[in-house]
Amino acid sequence: MLIDFDFNNDYCLENKYVKLTPLQEIDIEHLSIFSINEPEIWTYSLVSAAGIKNEKRYIHQSVDARMQQTDYPFIVFDKVNQQYIGSTRFYDIQIANRTLQLGYTWYGKKYQGSGINKHCKYLMLEFAFEIMKMERVEFRADNENKRSIQAMKNIGASIEGILRSNGFKANGQRRDSIVLSILREEWFEHINKELCLKLPVIILQ
Repeated sequence: MLIDFDFNNDYCLENKYVKLTPLQEIDIEHLSIFSINEPEIWTYSLVSAAGIKNEKRYIHQSVDARMQQTDYPFIVFDKVNQQYIGSTRFYDIQIANRTLQLGYTWYGKKYQGSGINKHCKYLMLEFAFEIMKMERVEFRADNENKRSIQAMKNIGASIEGILRSNGFKANGQRRDSIVLSILREEWFEHINKELCLKLPVIILQ
């Protein structure tokens, strides 16, 4: 089974509502409104982009991780409202093991709960399993971030367990991380169809 993926390629994942394109250094101009006005977005994050200084560091580290061939970060564009609204990525990409993690996902506050996330996750899971030929996609979140955990369960991910005190929150406190996953056979057997049926209509705001 050949993997059709190259870190050097600029992949675009899109449907009628959302477009994901590779994150670049110049994207600070598209995302700075969130880092300045909505710093609470990163309350549960391992890495904060709150404030211009942190945002520049966040984007630089993201782009560098792609160059190191461990991550592939995207900027998210809402095609209906014609706005850049956040970021997400594949990370800890292990081609030999055919596994990766999907995360570092955040959106501007008015887009949280809008249905955008389901569209993004569908496109990314479709790409991971059907183009990259992954066997397992993993998700992690702060165990206190109930909203994020529910969102992952809603797209079909299964809870595997808790990693106790396995890292730091953006504020320096220790955190427990919950681990969820979707397997290749689960995607093709039922999750892709079920998630497709859940994709909502996105309206102008």
